[in-house]
Amino acid sequence: MDTDAESPGHTGRVDRFVVSPNGPLAGTVRVGGAKNSVLKLMAACLLAEGRHVLTNVPRITDVDIMAELLAAMGVAAYRGVRPGELVVETPPVLTPEAPYHLVEKMRASVVVLGPLLARYGRARVSMPGGDDFGHRPIDMHLHALEALGASFTVAHGYVEGRVGPAVMGRPSLVGTRVVLEYPSHTATDNVLMAAVLAKGTTVIENAAREPEVCDLAKFLTAMGAQIEGAGTSRIEVAGVDALSPACHAAVPDRVAAATYLVAAGMAGGEVTVADARIDHMDMLVAKLDAMGVRVDQTPDGLRASRDPGARLRAVDVSTLPYPGVATDYKPLLVAALTIADGVGIVTENLFAGRFRYVEELRRMGADIRTEGHHAVVRGVPRLSGAPVHASDIRAGAALVLAGLAAEGDTEVSGAGHVDRGYEDFAGKLTALGARVSRS
Repeated sequence: MDTDAESPGHTGRVDRFVVSPNGPLAGTVRVGGAKNSVLKLMAACLLAEGRHVLTNVPRITDVDIMAELLAAMGVAAYRGVRPGELVVETPPVLTPEAPYHLVEKMRASVVVLGPLLARYGRARVSMPGGDDFGHRPIDMHLHALEALGASFTVAHGYVEGRVGPAVMGRPSLVGTRVVLEYPSHTATDNVLMAAVLAKGTTVIENAAREPEVCDLAKFLTAMGAQIEGAGTSRIEVAGVDALSPACHAAVPDRVAAATYLVAAGMAGGEVTVADARIDHMDMLVAKLDAMGVRVDQTPDGLRASRDPGARLRAVDVSTLPYPGVATDYKPLLVAALTIADGVGIVTENLFAGRFRYVEELRRMGADIRTEGHHAVVRGVPRLSGAPVHASDIRAGAALVLAGLAAEGDTEVSGAGHVDRGYEDFAGKLTALGARVSRS
């Protein structure tokens, strides 16, 4: 499970958001680079010796954890002199092992497996942990890497992978056609990073299409990789002998952007999310529009507005692989539906156990009934502030947003989960006019 994090400007351990209603929001917020991209970009730095520079990197706990993981292997990852800059220095020789005490904090750590096998021919990675919303096996990752020539053993909580026999003096993966059972974002990233140093051509079928996959492909291309088709369901990679360090700016965080758009919808008012891109979140914007939240692309980013006197309208939501509604958006939309006029049916098609925050919303007076992968949300005019607990990053953010639309104070414990994916969440909401503090 995740550990709570300390927040800059506070002393001691900080574990709780305190939210009080304060009327409509107004202003501009900047979200920074996408967590779900930056972590993969950091892992990709394992593929080439030298000094990499990543920019637009948010100050979030997951970046710190990934930096610790790289440090355990002998890689230096530290903040640069410019805001949002992260420098990753990869040595010629490192320890290709990802220890349990770090991997268990963050499931995305498994993406070091592909680059380690590609460059070093071996890897020992602890079975992943991360957010508590159901079992998500890594079998798909292992099967895909096996198709490229890796072999694995699983024992004592670790996956050990090896590549052989040696080709041209070093163990090398061999390009092939890989068909993913499901368009998993993380599995696509892992195979993509493995394939760039494989001998020959690799074709990834049923690949994930997320903007973050395209972002990783752009970084790998800047390093010298040959990749075509990123952003489509078929990615073709022509393996190269070696890569070089590169500089890259991470794509904006569409899930963090969605959070502030939904905040404007729930509290009313007008919020601009700087640098956010509407073409990365078409389906979410369509749902918000149907609920009565207007979202427009502006030269600065995305602007969301709702008349505080107009109640949100209920809609149905089904999570699907990109470009569908992302599962990370769902807790935010469920929170909005709790105060919408009408009944919305929410279906989770991707992960089991991702309705665990519903009981917390019920504590705030929400009318939600769940059955299997479905939730029926009957909107109420107003929520009631209550003590609640965040079980994961997005659930925690959703509970804070619910507090914006509740009577009285809402205390959200487990705030460290939110710190994993949001930089200064309380401070940014406060700058928009909300009353959110840490205690």
